[in-house]
Amino acid sequence: MSATKNPFPFSSTNYRLLLIGLALILGGFIIMNLDSEEFGFGVLGLTIGPLVTISGFIVEFWAILRKPSDK
Repeated sequence: MSATKNPFPFSSTNYRLLLIGLALILGGFIIMNLDSEEFGFGVLGLTIGPLVTISGFIVEFWAILRKPSDK
């Protein structure tokens, strides 16, 4: 019964996914900011930017909830 337990709650894959999610969130906000329409009512500000941002949050949740492998 001597199971070696990882002292860290996340593995390197979790941290990599966290960074990818953070990059997607920041990228989504940058895309929304690049919209040339007034008050951000163009395609970039209303569709593409929010979709990228939401996908970043989904990746973040997946990175937090993913169980590290027992290697």
